[in-house]
Amino acid sequence: FGGSLSTVEILATLYSSILKFKSSDPLWNDRDRFILSKGHGCLGYYSVLSEMGFFKREELETFEKNGSFLLGHPVINKNKGIEFSNGSLGMGLSLGVGVSIAAKRSNKNYKVFVLMGDGECNEGSVWEAAMAAPNFNLDNLYAIIDKNNFQQTGSNKEIMNTADLKEKWQSFGWDVKELDGHNIEELYEYFKEKNQVKKPKAVIANTIKGKGFSFSENNNDW
Repeated sequence: FGGSLSTVEILATLYSSILKFKSSDPLWNDRDRFILSKGHGCLGYYSVLSEMGFFKREELETFEKNGSFLLGHPVINKNKGIEFSNGSLGMGLSLGVGVSIAAKRSNKNYKVFVLMGDGECNEGSVWEAAMAAPNFNLDNLYAIIDKNNFQQTGSNKEIMNTADLKEKWQSFGWDVKELDGHNIEELYEYFKEKNQVKKPKAVIANTIKGKGFSFSENNNDW
């Protein structure tokens, strides 16, 4: 719940204004690819897919019910807009690197967007992928870090302090921008402006876990 609410404006901006896709033709070859690496944040993801016409709003009510395609972590279902299975933290960026390489080798112009958690940056595989992306000149790749400062069992500072994420990503050779992850105008301007930068791009999106409800904001019980 909390980790989904911190992503709402990011997802809304991407799907309404930035990503190239056709809900009427979900397998369109030139579509941009979106990977929800923090798969536990799927409620926000499913909601935006419904808003974009991939499936009916009533189907959201089947979430985690028997026979539903809307599981507690995304399971690939391209006809419904779910591009990749995910949930094992630390895997999404490596997947994004592979998809970005595939685009270049196929001479395709689509872009790849990976939405990650800041707690997920505890995983060593994140940094292997972060090192690989500049090495392969993947200027078609965006990593968006939902920096809500919490993970499942407590604050990031208490569990594994990643300190200055902007400095870390820059040191790996990425073009990095820190911004307000709840400011739609700021998000929109960033993605439009950075379109031509010839490096993989990382967004450190400062967010509030549980954003939108006073009882859940920064309350990790939610």
